Amino acid sequence: MHLSDLRIRDPFVLADANSGTYFLYGTTDPDPWSGAGVGFNAYRSEDLENWVGPIDAFRPPTGFWGTTQFWAPEVHPHAGRYFMFASFAGAGRRRGTQVLVGDRPEGPFLPWSEGPVTPEGWESLDGTLHIDGEGSPWLVFCHEWVQIADGSIAALRLTDDLKQAATEPVVLFHASEGPWTRSVPDTASFVTDGPFVTSDSITGELMMLWSSLGVEGYAVGVARSSTGILGPWRHDSQPLWSSDGGHAMMFTTFDGRRILALHQPNDSPWERASLHELSGDTLPDVNDDTSERNNS
Repeated sequence: MHLSDLRIRDPFVLADANSGTYFLYGTTDPDPWSGAGVGFNAYRSEDLENWVGPIDAFRPPTGFWGTTQFWAPEVHPHAGRYFMFASFAGAGRRRGTQVLVGDRPEGPFLPWSEGPVTPEGWESLDGTLHIDGEGSPWLVFCHEWVQIADGSIAALRLTDDLKQAATEPVVLFHASEGPWTRSVPDTASFVTDGPFVTSDSITGELMMLWSSLGVEGYAVGVARSSTGILGPWRHDSQPLWSSDGGHAMMFTTFDGRRILALHQPNDSPWERASLHELSGDTLPDVNDDTSERNNS
């Protein structure tokens, strides 16, 4: 199969050094909005062109608290195992990020944390793992606009075993602080979605991809911090991806190429994973002003 054959939202690609194989994860339920949660499928590839699957990466065990809105799985190698971070919602429970664990990149993944590691009273989603320079694990996630209107991105430190929060969350920034963002039509609300933390390939400073609504619809912006995960964070003036695509991440291929992964379009059921080779940390077709800004 090719990516054009696979309906998937929120794509995440793991370049697994142990197997020399690429694994693709994402939101794959037939009705991810209001249907019963089925699980997460994975796909594997040797060349990023031809994909094999679906593989049953996660299926909820009996009694699992999440019953719907199985969203945005990410898989990170850590301490000799593979940890999946994914969002779930359940009856009488606020949406949150749960940690799952597996011994292989394709799973099967099983619950690891005792329910969500995001705050119990928050509507949260899209948790991603960041390991700081001292080796401490952090969860970076969204506090949803549906609860607070101006959605935020927050961070909390996890225990070393990734089973629970070790600190209270710290708000890093609100969606309205992004100069390129626009409010949800006919509201004063701003969306935060899909944070992903990496390092700028030139400066080495932290670079966070995150999604919101821009002038041309769903878009991907970049925030930067030279002082660690708690910031302060400053925002690029223009989005990295501006039109009808988002929930992005970056990975490096086995031959050293830097790739941006996102889904586009944003409308169901047409969304597909889309991979774009980067020049530095910018897309080759962005304008000179953006390229100069991102490399400064």
